[in-house]
Order: sequence, then C-alpha cells, then structure tokens
Amino acid sequence: MSGEYILKSSGDKFLFNLRAGNHQVILTSQRYASKASAQTGIESVRKNSPSDARYGRLTAKDGSHYFNLTAANGEIIGSSEMYTTAAARDKGIESVKTNGPTAIVQDET
Repeated sequence: MSGEYILKSSGDKFLFNLRAGNHQVILTSQRYASKASAQTGIESVRKNSPSDARYGRLTAKDGSHYFNLTAANGEIIGSSEMYTTAAARDKGIESVKTNGPTAIVQDET
C-alpha cells in the first residue's frame, strides 16, 4: 500500500499530514492561510523529499529525535513526530523519501 497526503482544515487554516502505507503519520506540515498554499506545500514535499540534504536531523531537549524537511530556500515544509532513537528517526526519513514523491492526496477539507 502506498502513502497518502491527508489535506485538512482547522478553523480558517489548512494543513496536511503525509502518512505511510501503514497509515502512520510520518510528516506534518505547518498551518497555511489558504488551501492553495497547503497544496503548494504538498508539491514542495514531492519535489524535496527525495533529497537527503533537505532533512535536518535534530534532537529535542528531552533526548527525543525528530527531523524537519526543508525547501531549497531553507523554509521548513514539515516536521516529524518524536522518536525514541536516532535509528527510528532515520527510518522515518526513509519513509518520507519513499512515500513523499508519489503519495496520493485525500482532501478532507
């Protein structure tokens, strides 16, 4: 099963989650002012997710591991959940690389 983008609205804002084939959320976007901007964000994930250089591998103050996916201009496109190990975070990155370019969009707005 392939991944999917879930496009949602929250009040007057829009966001998307990228889910892997097992339905686990692997990337969450920022909140956008318009649906069109959120859709542009999805296209940016499709474009940038294959490039390893676009991932910031980070560690939170509590020792949890996470990553940010950035566009060429350095803007954060999306962030991961918190992982207990760096290896688990790196598997999350691989899942975004695999699912990001071709995932379908489910519009739930």
